[in-house]
Amino acid sequence: MEERIRFVTHKYRKVLLVDLSNCTPDEVGKLCRLVPSYVTAEPRGSLLLLADFSGAKFDKAAVASLKEGTVYDRPHLKRSAWVGTETLAKVFYENIKTFSQRELPTFKTREEALDWLVEESPAA
Repeated sequence: MEERIRFVTHKYRKVLLVDLSNCTPDEVGKLCRLVPSYVTAEPRGSLLLLADFSGAKFDKAAVASLKEGTVYDRPHLKRSAWVGTETLAKVFYENIKTFSQRELPTFKTREEALDWLVEESPAA
């Protein structure tokens, strides 16, 4: 199961890939509970994270684990992106965004998401 959580390199930048593709609700929950140990090992405000939900299935318990993880991970993230959210009901997605007080941008492909994650933000 932990092989689904790994660092990848995109355009010379390190990105944590959380591959939830084609997971059952039980697997989604288990993976969501494992992610914080990877995230919190990184400096605050530094981590780029890509979550791929393509073909994943969700139930209330899986969504609850996802909600908790998005809150717990927030201090360590610089940017995060989601792919394959078509199987996640819009009401759950909106609830997770509200609960976590995070923007959760979604993309059609991993490549689009990775490109967005590694692009430099304009100076404030």
